[in-house]
Amino acid sequence: MITTVLFDLDGTLLPMDNDAFTRGYFKLLAAKLAPRGYEPEALIAGIWAGVAAMVTNDGSRSNEEAFWERFAADFGAERCEADREVFEDFYAHDFAMARPLCGFAPEAKRAVSLARELGLRTALATNPLFPAAATLMRIGWAGLSPDDFELITTYENSVHCKPNPEYYRDVQRALGVEGRECLMVGNDALEDMTAAETGARCFLLTDCLINRGGADIGRWPHGGFAGLEDYLRGLRKEEMA
Repeated sequence: MITTVLFDLDGTLLPMDNDAFTRGYFKLLAAKLAPRGYEPEALIAGIWAGVAAMVTNDGSRSNEEAFWERFAADFGAERCEADREVFEDFYAHDFAMARPLCGFAPEAKRAVSLARELGLRTALATNPLFPAAATLMRIGWAGLSPDDFELITTYENSVHCKPNPEYYRDVQRALGVEGRECLMVGNDALEDMTAAETGARCFLLTDCLINRGGADIGRWPHGGFAGLEDYLRGLRKEEMA
């Protein structure tokens, strides 16, 4: 029986072209850090190296620690320590300027609300590459509240990333549920559908579909928000059958 719905954020509850969003927000970050002497290309390369360190995190430290360890290897520990407050200020304030790079889907709020109305628990299983401040801000852009979710994954509270199935196992342990009790809803055929390896069911939201590997999406229930709502209602009918 499905008891818990795990929702992705970027491209799922919050419509966006992920590549365009990343380029735009990196431009804002580079402008913020330029007065601190960071050359844009070197900064962005350092950010990507930090992201890679989080994606390959073996669970021995938080994603936050993995990122800053790798970033410090490129720019120096003393410099990173001195400038870290500037990065944190960016995500708490300047990051808001990236809002126009995203769309808005009122159906997202309805889908989360429907899940809760059906008695299902809800968690935000967004890839934990961002600080909490940036994640909470994006939740607001989607027309949602942190109170809509029992758990929100961020780089501070996570030790793995998508598409590693261990990320989903971490989420399930934190919620006290088994994989077979979960439904993962996401737009990325690789990163989100990997949840199936933990026994979870998956629904591929196709409004902002990412399918870099060219997977046969017919492997999973898929469609837009209307299809998702029908699927959620079907879970309850299935339970009662």
